[in-house]
Amino acid sequence: MMKDRIYSDLYSRIEAILEGETDQIANMANTASLIHEAFGFWWTGFYIVRGNQLVLGPFQGPVACTRIPFGKGVCGTAWQKKETVVVPDVEKFPGHIACSSLSRSEIVVPISSPDGDVKGVLDIDSKELSTFDETDRLWLEKIVGLLWY
Repeated sequence: MMKDRIYSDLYSRIEAILEGETDQIANMANTASLIHEAFGFWWTGFYIVRGNQLVLGPFQGPVACTRIPFGKGVCGTAWQKKETVVVPDVEKFPGHIACSSLSRSEIVVPISSPDGDVKGVLDIDSKELSTFDETDRLWLEKIVGLLWY
């Protein structure tokens, strides 16, 4: 499948660019850029856990929501559940936070430290319905696994 090949190449590129770099902001910035460039998603970025909120981190795309409470929206839900959330149609997700009315589908992948604490989330939005599937979930979980030391 073509998507698998793109992700395989992307994973190798991200792994290479992160090698030896310990600054999490720099790593998130380059990772968001590489994912966004590879697929041309509407919005690709990170939210970082700060207390009981997710705070906007490095991203590619239009202006985004700055703060998201624990358990709210797709991002807060992924954080609360400590699992990836794939939403084929954001209008059908209870409590969806509409940072952009152009976003139609979304995937949010939690980033956990080795001890299992969620440190942030990778959030990707598409202007198309049903953009994300099991292939995206598997590869993006593998990619975020590179991010926390």
